[in-house]
Amino acid sequence: MPPTRKQQVVDLLKSLETKNPVPFAYVNPNKYIQHNLQVGPGPEGVAALIQNLPPDASVNTIRVFEDGDYVFAHTEYNFFGPKIGFDIFRFEDGLIVEHWDNLQETATELSPSGHTMIDGPTAVSDLDRTQANKALMQRYMDDLLAGRRETFPSYFNGIAYIQHNPWVADTIPGLIAGLQSLAAKGQAVVYNRLHMVLGEGNFVLVVAEATFGGVPTAIYDLFRIESGKIAEHWDTLEAIPPRDQWKNSNGKF
Repeated sequence: MPPTRKQQVVDLLKSLETKNPVPFAYVNPNKYIQHNLQVGPGPEGVAALIQNLPPDASVNTIRVFEDGDYVFAHTEYNFFGPKIGFDIFRFEDGLIVEHWDNLQETATELSPSGHTMIDGPTAVSDLDRTQANKALMQRYMDDLLAGRRETFPSYFNGIAYIQHNPWVADTIPGLIAGLQSLAAKGQAVVYNRLHMVLGEGNFVLVVAEATFGGVPTAIYDLFRIESGKIAEHWDTLEAIPPRDQWKNSNGKF
């Protein structure tokens, strides 16, 4: 039996560490659309990336999910410094044909509530709720983009909320205080456009275009949903480089 698509993604990511060429068989050699703007186009760009990685590079995938033709992973990296990343792979005719990601330097300190950027539950549950949970987060993002703040309390179970962003504390008051503190430092988070909502069971990943302190930024938000309410959140923020610095022409999204 061939490995599952989830396992293929885990193996492909791990090959950045092991340099094992076998997982490259999971990638379509004739069609591979790369959205990491620091990597050249096609499989050749990935091969060049691997060749340039330091010998002590490490990859540890913590969570992996599947939604239709998409598999997305939440991973600890350490190459040219520790990073936390989300990777999204699209499959077509049994092979990987497209990749998006978002990387942020790993926080050197715990969050105000004592969390890391990656700890917490990993097991998928409530598979029968996948579509409902995705719809919930679609509505949440629609309301966020439209500025309908009066709707936000309905998405949470009171003030309970576990937060893995390194700058923000748990609870809804902690979230509000953290965002206000960032804004006061000139680092306001402003969402501009929603690009993807992917989910499996109680986990939903939202991919959005935003600004962080006025800088064009990609934000990947992973939410854990419990009984129809947002219960937990992880994210990564990555600045989008100017067009003349892109190593491929496919765009971040």
